[in-house]
Amino acid sequence: MNDYFKTQIPVFNQHWAEIAPFFTAITVPEKTTLLREGDIAHNIYFVDAGAVRLWHNDDGRDITVQFFFENQIVASFQSLTEQTPSQFSLETLAPTQLTKLSYPHFNQLVEKYPALQQTMTHQISSRFMTYMTYFLSRIQNNPEQRVIDLMANEPDILARVPHHYIASYLGMTPVSFSRIQKRLR
Repeated sequence: MNDYFKTQIPVFNQHWAEIAPFFTAITVPEKTTLLREGDIAHNIYFVDAGAVRLWHNDDGRDITVQFFFENQIVASFQSLTEQTPSQFSLETLAPTQLTKLSYPHFNQLVEKYPALQQTMTHQISSRFMTYMTYFLSRIQNNPEQRVIDLMANEPDILARVPHHYIASYLGMTPVSFSRIQKRLR
């Protein structure tokens, strides 16, 4: 686990020697499926290096919901906490280094270190607000404005993610995304 998470989550930093055995560092190649839609989530992932996307298959149509990069936490939280089939898949977009924490281990840590629950509640609340902004953008903004917002607020996505996934994330076809990008240059 990289130092960012240890500094952002004080319990990790203060008790790392005791907590470290609960975590597993993994390195996976590009296009690795960490969670398949329909399976039950069992892990929380901390992205140390690389990129992960959260996506949904809508009758054969690939809909990207979110991208995760260094220093972000990713899981299908509803599936994880309710132990129900996930509505999303998690897939790496590049060779990725992750630190994995199983849900049973997470629960053990929360029991021992209650402050961790507050940290995770904050993470989930932050994710919820991100999804609400995403949802409103799809309703309120036309495709060109969504591209402009992405360029202004999340330029790293443009540099690190294949354009067909970005188009899916923005709710448009790859051809439309390409045309809008050319017009905006």
